[in-house]
Amino acid sequence: MDNKNYYITTPIYYPSGNPHMGHAYSSIIADVFARFKRLDEYNVFFLTGTDEHGLKIQNAAEKNNQKPKDFCDNISKIFKDLSNSLNLSNNDFIRTTEERHHKAVQFLWERLESKGYIYLSKYKGWYSVSDEAYYNEDEVIEKDGKKISTISGSVVEWVEEESFFFKLSSFQEKLLEFYNNNPKFILPNSRKNEVVSFVQRGLKDLSVSRKSFTWGIKVPNNKKHIIYVWLDALTNYLSALNYPNIEDQLFKNFWPATLHIIGKDILSIDAALYQNAGANIPQELAYTLAHINEYANHFTDQKDLNFTVKVSIGSNYFFEIAKLRALRLLFSTLAKEYNLNDNLFILAHPTKRNKAIYDYNVNMLRTTTECMSAALGGANAIYNMPYDALFHKNNEFGDRISRNQLLVLKHESYFDIVDNAADGSYYIESLTQQFAEKALEIFKQIEMGGGFVQQLFDGKIQQKIKDSASQEQQLFNDGKLSLIGTNKHPNKQDVMANDLQLYPFVKQNPRKTLIEPISEKRLAEQLEQERLKNEAK
Repeated sequence: MDNKNYYITTPIYYPSGNPHMGHAYSSIIADVFARFKRLDEYNVFFLTGTDEHGLKIQNAAEKNNQKPKDFCDNISKIFKDLSNSLNLSNNDFIRTTEERHHKAVQFLWERLESKGYIYLSKYKGWYSVSDEAYYNEDEVIEKDGKKISTISGSVVEWVEEESFFFKLSSFQEKLLEFYNNNPKFILPNSRKNEVVSFVQRGLKDLSVSRKSFTWGIKVPNNKKHIIYVWLDALTNYLSALNYPNIEDQLFKNFWPATLHIIGKDILSIDAALYQNAGANIPQELAYTLAHINEYANHFTDQKDLNFTVKVSIGSNYFFEIAKLRALRLLFSTLAKEYNLNDNLFILAHPTKRNKAIYDYNVNMLRTTTECMSAALGGANAIYNMPYDALFHKNNEFGDRISRNQLLVLKHESYFDIVDNAADGSYYIESLTQQFAEKALEIFKQIEMGGGFVQQLFDGKIQQKIKDSASQEQQLFNDGKLSLIGTNKHPNKQDVMANDLQLYPFVKQNPRKTLIEPISEKRLAEQLEQERLKNEAK
């Protein structure tokens, strides 16, 4: 494969219901990779699409009094519209109900069968309709009079049926050898270790056909059987490249794929809101922990959950380093109580709270130190804010500068080479412990008050944030909290009224809601509004 060809795919989405944030999450990640590679002058093929066969689709269609194909047409259109709404740069959208896909699947089946990798037998086991998976006896428990999968928490039922099997067991040693020779084939390492461990336990032959439903691609020369998801849906990555025509230019350029984005059980929490609304660091940590705790209480049977937390980074350099370290410490403590993975993924982003529209170049200094705090604090990923993001529409120059700031930190500060310079610092360790202890006190108070959601309904969390924001705002108004170029050493000749492409202030839209919104607000807003009024005089 030409090293300048890059084939990236999303998970093949199952449209038994409307798309949700999980679908958007995976697609956006893939889109970021695709766009970045195009900037680097790669020839990119970006694929997404829908897996439209199976019992869940058949049942969902019947429930809606529709034929499966009509149901799929409607739902898949919504998924396709989502791609447009997210402004994804995908080259193709594959549907497994398309003729090109049917052709590829049946050809692949016949080829595998001719090689002796497919055989007819009988399957007995615990089956979950929602997971579309069989589970072993040791993976099933009884709970509330029902058989439950210990892996997914889904209800299972005993099924016995004739089935075609794929000889997966014959590939065990080949796969282990491949993983060993290609250590970066599966990322991150935690997932690679998970896969390797699974394969090492022993692979069983895989059931790849069903007789219990009719909605799907029929097995060649045996119309009683429907080809199951493992050989149907996953073949989409081939059928989109015009397989089985291996002489087709698409296939020659892009197979095998460069990167498959795989969906896992991920819960994403936007904790940046608290800091941007004016919460102090202990509050920010406590509300984030309480937010996570609410999810953990609702997903008690899913121990393989992975949490991603978006965090806003403020201007207090050492405090923000300690804040991220305290967040990991608190999460690890909570994860132990729920027997969850403790590998929290932290996505860091500079705060909006201290950004200004006057003397806006200073924003670059602010975001640089904030991104540095995020790196030293141990964030897994950092995305920067363009210096003009408050008042300009997205533009190539602002985006390029924001990327360059991160590249400078990486290459000139050697963040990608040296060990974390914050490790072992007494000052940072002391701050970390203090923040964690204070946050834990607030968290306990929230739990005693009925929990995070109840406190939101009661408006208590919103009020605490307002009180903290008001105190900080007063310090700013009194000049005790300085923003250079805004309330300290302002350039009085600076004018902005004619340069605003976006409205940079909090938009008020009063309406009745069940929970009072937590609104972001910058410190400089009132001062800036007064200056803009004076410009107009």
